[in-house]
Amino acid sequence: MTNVETKKLPYRSIPQMLQINAERYADRPAISYKRSGAYLTLNYQEFYTRMLMAARGLRKAGMQPGDPVAIFSENRAGWAIADFGIQCALGITVPIYATNTGAQAAYVINHSGAKIVFVSDRVQYEKLLAVRDQIPDVELVISFERFLGERHLPVYTLYQLSEISYPIQDKEKEQIESDLARVASADLLTIIYTSGTTGIPKGVMLTQYNVLIDAWYGLQRAGEIEMQGTFLSFLPLSHVLERTAGYYAVLMSGGHVAFAEDVSTVVENIAEIKPNAMVSVPRLFEKIYSRIYENVHQMPPAKRQLFHKAVETGREYVYQKYVKRQPTGLLGLKYKFYDKLLFRKVRNRFGGQLKFFISGGAPLDKTINEFMWIIGIPVFEGYGLTETSPAVTLNSLYEVRFGSVGKALNETEFKLADDGELLIKGPQMMRGYFKDEEATKEAFVDGWFKTGDIAKIDEEGYVYIVDRKKEIIVSAGGKNIAPQPLENLLKLDKYISQVYLFGDRKPYLVALLTPNLERLIEFAKEKQINYLGIDDLVANPQVQQLYEERVKQFNSELPSYETIKKFVLLPREFSTDGGELTPTLKLKRKVIYEMYKDRIEHLYLHNGNGQSAQPKTDHGGKK
Repeated sequence: MTNVETKKLPYRSIPQMLQINAERYADRPAISYKRSGAYLTLNYQEFYTRMLMAARGLRKAGMQPGDPVAIFSENRAGWAIADFGIQCALGITVPIYATNTGAQAAYVINHSGAKIVFVSDRVQYEKLLAVRDQIPDVELVISFERFLGERHLPVYTLYQLSEISYPIQDKEKEQIESDLARVASADLLTIIYTSGTTGIPKGVMLTQYNVLIDAWYGLQRAGEIEMQGTFLSFLPLSHVLERTAGYYAVLMSGGHVAFAEDVSTVVENIAEIKPNAMVSVPRLFEKIYSRIYENVHQMPPAKRQLFHKAVETGREYVYQKYVKRQPTGLLGLKYKFYDKLLFRKVRNRFGGQLKFFISGGAPLDKTINEFMWIIGIPVFEGYGLTETSPAVTLNSLYEVRFGSVGKALNETEFKLADDGELLIKGPQMMRGYFKDEEATKEAFVDGWFKTGDIAKIDEEGYVYIVDRKKEIIVSAGGKNIAPQPLENLLKLDKYISQVYLFGDRKPYLVALLTPNLERLIEFAKEKQINYLGIDDLVANPQVQQLYEERVKQFNSELPSYETIKKFVLLPREFSTDGGELTPTLKLKRKVIYEMYKDRIEHLYLHNGNGQSAQPKTDHGGKK
């Protein structure tokens, strides 16, 4: 770490950033959380004090400088207080996804060497209790909620650890802030274990500087957008995207972070909090797009035609103003008319205050992104990895190309390998993988980080991600097929919710489809289909015929080698609980293949004359 690099930032560390902002924005709301049906708020000064108390408690509990401390919890105020407290006490935060099993948590705890573990509640505690014999070095569990623990796994509350009834004394504050002043830019901030779509998770080591500079340059790229509003946080803080963009960057700019109760209550929490911005993954936008078009589908023909005309005008306006950056003139007036008539009503369903989203984690379909801009809630799509803290690119209000993930952030360099793989250099690059020098060496070539993603870069510097290098399908005929763009395109169909394509070293593509249940049930009512349950419904011949027609229509605009010849229609969606999705809702392709292997391979059976059978559906779930 050089002095030149450090001078670019007004802070040496994340906890010092909060210390400075606690003075600068003392009475401004910092974090909000829901308790007993109502949102409670800590201002910057209160939040900073809670951080000092947590640090005091950790040092009294025996935590030493450089110790890793794990957080096994959903997003909540306790997560934030624990995280800042750990850093302030010179520790290293090790997040664990709340959806992880006890065995998965045990791996992270043991590999990182954590002896203290924060948990959200009894549910997470019991996961640890079930694997107590696998985590013998854990000495203390601290819960954000009160309950009785077992003797062989002691548990205390965060209130007890922080000695909440005993205010910080001047002498204590001096000592803790003396420790805080020792946190250097080059110090390790966190070890984040990749959720990973395959293989054993690797511990990504990120320094204070890595994350600070990424948040700082991300804020600069956001430009004219007001960053001091309220952000609703619902993606897991265990994931680096939410942690850097929806948490540290917000607090860095003096903004307000409100934690959603749960992923399932996001829509209700939006209405309560009325946020100005959110960080999300494409799945949310897919659902918004689908829900709006479901409502449009039920409108009378005249209103439906008006909506489509408004969207058409909106698309022209967005490209004229934001992509071409030219005066909008009469087009701007037409857009204002449709905005007042239609789009404002749509925005009001999302609290009426949303000014933008930041999207990452997976590719966002171009049509859906355009639509979000048209209705007046722009989505700034970016790209990055855990190893890059995470952002390396970002679109912004006046630098946007739909379908791209934006231009490089400051000081970030790109080049393409011979096979099209995107290679990166930048100040946000990880220190390496924890306890894995071999994997660290393999991740770089001549000092460039290998992303594993195939990309294109246009003349203006906009980056376009084609697909994961390892996920590119090479057909038996030697054709290279990127599955994600095709999957995203098929998900635009009103009857389809999720798609998994398969066809590596095979003569043709096949798919697993999950239905949009609301639309499918509506179809069943229209056709007066009687059924006992969803399994029975997806097996119905009329439903099978419906999906064959939808796939046939999808295939009609594609080259033959990209068409889907057969598919399985599943009765339920892929999920994190089911094991098919990562915590950031990416498909675990190898897991999905193993779970549905028999059904997938059955789609490659031939009939008697050796020709492929016609596309068919299958109503089975897991094998």
